[in-house]
Amino acid sequence: MPPSQLKRLKQSLREQGITGPQKSKKQKKQSQGQNADQRVRRDAALQQIRDSFNPFEIKASSRTAKFSSMSDRAAPTTISRPGVTKSMGEQTRRQNLLPELQRRNKSGGIVDRRIGEGDATMTPEERALQRFIREKSKRKNGSLFDLEGDDDEGTGLTHLGKALNFGEGGDEVDDFDAGSLAGSDDGSEKDGALLKRRREPTSDSEVILDDDDEEEPAKKKTKQEVMKEVIAKSKLHKYERQQAKEDDDELRAKLDSEMGDMLSLLMGRKPDPPKTNNAPAQGEATMNADRLAMIQGKSREAADKEYDLRLRQMAMDQKAAPADKTMTEEEKAKSEAERLKKLEESRQRRMRGEESEGSGDEKEKVARGGAERGPDEEAEEDRDDAAEFGLSTPRTKSKLPVLDDEDEFELDDDLLASDSEDGSETYDSAEDTGESDDEEDTPKVSRTVAEDEEDEFVRGILDTESTVEKKPSKSAGGTQSVAFTYPCPRSHTELLEVFGTVKDSDIPLIIQRIRALYHPSLSAENKEKLADFSCSLVEHLPYLGRHKGSLQVIETIIRHLHSLSRTFPEKIAGAFRQHLRDMHQRSDIDVGDLVIFTAIGSIYPTSDHFHQVVTPAITLMARWLGMTNPTEGHLVIGANVVALILHYQRLSKRYVPEALRFTLKVLRLSPRPAPGILQIHSTNLINMAEQYRDLSAFPEIFDASVVSALSSIKDTKTLQRLRILLSQSRLARRPLTLHKHRPLPIRTSVPKFEESFAPGKHYDPDKERSDAAKLRKEYKRERKGAMRELRKDANFVAREQLREKKEADQAYEKKFRRLVAEINSEEGRLGNEYAREKERRKKTK
Repeated sequence: MPPSQLKRLKQSLREQGITGPQKSKKQKKQSQGQNADQRVRRDAALQQIRDSFNPFEIKASSRTAKFSSMSDRAAPTTISRPGVTKSMGEQTRRQNLLPELQRRNKSGGIVDRRIGEGDATMTPEERALQRFIREKSKRKNGSLFDLEGDDDEGTGLTHLGKALNFGEGGDEVDDFDAGSLAGSDDGSEKDGALLKRRREPTSDSEVILDDDDEEEPAKKKTKQEVMKEVIAKSKLHKYERQQAKEDDDELRAKLDSEMGDMLSLLMGRKPDPPKTNNAPAQGEATMNADRLAMIQGKSREAADKEYDLRLRQMAMDQKAAPADKTMTEEEKAKSEAERLKKLEESRQRRMRGEESEGSGDEKEKVARGGAERGPDEEAEEDRDDAAEFGLSTPRTKSKLPVLDDEDEFELDDDLLASDSEDGSETYDSAEDTGESDDEEDTPKVSRTVAEDEEDEFVRGILDTESTVEKKPSKSAGGTQSVAFTYPCPRSHTELLEVFGTVKDSDIPLIIQRIRALYHPSLSAENKEKLADFSCSLVEHLPYLGRHKGSLQVIETIIRHLHSLSRTFPEKIAGAFRQHLRDMHQRSDIDVGDLVIFTAIGSIYPTSDHFHQVVTPAITLMARWLGMTNPTEGHLVIGANVVALILHYQRLSKRYVPEALRFTLKVLRLSPRPAPGILQIHSTNLINMAEQYRDLSAFPEIFDASVVSALSSIKDTKTLQRLRILLSQSRLARRPLTLHKHRPLPIRTSVPKFEESFAPGKHYDPDKERSDAAKLRKEYKRERKGAMRELRKDANFVAREQLREKKEADQAYEKKFRRLVAEINSEEGRLGNEYAREKERRKKTK
């Protein structure tokens, strides 16, 4: 016998883990964090058990899908829940149809249109708040254009609704009345003078209106006359308010002027005697009060000195520049994204050799800029107030064009360490990464895009330049080996004299101090000095390479040149081109030349189609690789030159055949070079393949000769990677094919058959007849649906009417039974009384 429903239910609950042995406290504590997941699993398990015990809640299609063997995919089984659908329809009719049924055959009634009454989501507090806001807004909007209303309407009562009429017949007394505090007898006169009387309105418009009213009292005013009267009254009220405000301002100013005397009396001090009015007579010469006080209280020399100092400060003051708009984080991100997009587009145009947008317009503007300016603008631009007082004009730093490219790197603002009294400044490797030893002495200056050409190495110590110049130079000795001031070297010989007395680790600090001491903003001659100093730094780079200088020093000098190239682009570019010209004449490359090539790749954009410095450098490197036979002394230099060429072309990805040819020559050398040298060239080869993998001629460039060269040195890892790249490139190629034209059918009388014919689909060639058939089908479907919904509505109405009838019958039956019970109880009580009365009479007889 199968188990009962109860046993099956218990077994299912036990299998799902819903019921079982009681858990201990330790088990409950361990499972505290899993309550949410357990609750979800428990609800899913209970729902599954409900569905299994009530199979009529789920309805599946009785017919299988037609032509199931025609496709590999199984047709989805349609499962419906008629019980859920029926309950949802019942709930919808109870919400919409039942109220209409209850209101049928009824007229009148009260519709509650108060705010929030029909909204079940609002709390009583929210309803009250919304109603209060609506009431206030209506009252405010109603009195906004009321010209006849009171001027003080809407203002708060700060003195309990009483006007402060000091000295105008009121009982109020002003506590800060200077006359009452001083104890003078003529208080009434002062009180009358404190507050001016309100001016009586003497507007002509009011007089005209009064005359019109007296002459023609019964005449009906026209619309134009009414509007004139309204305008006149509004102007009158406005005039009265302005006069009242002026009177209040005068009274307030007078009270403020006498506040000092009041405070002195309150604090127990005697008021200062009134100052004598020594006003000069009309036409008499006067002197500035500050100038007269300086002359009377100080000596003539001190007064003149202070006057000159203030005049110089006034001449040196800069006008306030308009501040930029404060942007949100989204606006900042958007502007930064737009800036980067424009820079990338400009780089792409330069890489393709196209002319930048707006370059022609800018050149034309520069060419005709002087002609377009009028004489007034030039005079306004050249006028300087400081020259009239015999002071030198502060020269502003000229703004040179800045080229933003992919090789630009940001220099930290605190790279420069300022001087200190104890002389404990040292330069270490931390300064290469932009970190100063003493962050308190180096001010933090935020760098923006508009300040790219500003020198970030010297920005922090320009304000302390006067202090630095006053300090004497300290000789090397002990821990202090760097002086505070140095002469600006204008040639490589002078630069070597300066660097010859210090350690290599102190060279970056010396460069920073020279740039700070000779900044262009301090003097007009400093610009030429720094330009020559920049050229000497360019000449010092190959010197350090040939004499095995410190790599940290070389890197720091390159960073300084990158910063200086914004201010002196032509000078530094000329110095680099001069060095390239010398390399072209001697037709050889050494270690110093490699340092120059590295600096060029770090300072200038290497992806441009043509550049005045980068293009000659690439040409020289390619010529050396193509004309030099690899020998034992050229292997290391050649590997570095090939790596530099790959670095130059990492964005533009232009193919340089000399680099590949030189690498293959090195790999085929006999006798074989050292394994370390071969590994470097093998790495250059695979980097070359990775960089040129997207070229259409990649399989032809790295043909069988490259594979055989790698096989000869037995570099299996590089060879395997190259073969993978070659196979991927060949697979990505698509062979040439003819253009696919649409085949033209041959005219024939054979009837047309539909290969994928569907019985429910219309194949009528007549579009109007086909649309009419679709419309009839859609109408039939909608009509069936509407009839089905109407039948369901009729059944619902019948059920509701039956329910109401049953409730009415039950109420009638209940009431009838209650009345019958009351009558029976009353009859029983009277019968009992009659029987008792009958027995009592029998006993009395």
